[in-house]
Amino acid sequence: MSNAFVPDMFSIMNATIFHSDAPIDYRRIIVRRHAGEVEMVELPWGLRARDGAPRAVNLVRSEGRRFPTHRCLVPASEFRYKNFSFSLANGDWFYFAGIWRPAAEDWPEAYTILTIEANADIAPYRDRQMAVLTRDQRMDWLDGTVPEDEILRPLPAGTFRIKRTSGASDQPALAL
Repeated sequence: MSNAFVPDMFSIMNATIFHSDAPIDYRRIIVRRHAGEVEMVELPWGLRARDGAPRAVNLVRSEGRRFPTHRCLVPASEFRYKNFSFSLANGDWFYFAGIWRPAAEDWPEAYTILTIEANADIAPYRDRQMAVLTRDQRMDWLDGTVPEDEILRPLPAGTFRIKRTSGASDQPALAL
């Protein structure tokens, strides 16, 4: 698998705000490698619990786990939790590291986002956070070229800009 990212495979789209309190089956565009190709698909958020319970799992702890297949990226311009908005201090958009599963007889094809320990910027608000990857890390995650414990880690202090939630985002468009 190539570590090169081919932008002309994709149309222009907007990186949007990710609402942490969105409904479990909220549909969102994800980027994944499927059948050897990188593709964008719209899937619902929430995987069937491994224990078979009829509830969805929207976040999965990453520590101590391996994700050799079915990796995905969830593009975002910022994420919101309660009354706060978190975006990259440099104004860039980013990805959440996730995994997806094919449809099962009683559950649709869907994705979830991986969590890690909160970085220093987010720790005053939460002890955990969704795993944020910068754009230069995207193919390392999709192709598994960097071990999980090296890529699924908090970004350095000062990475995030935090503000009280307000209207529209001023984040740039996402060109994949």
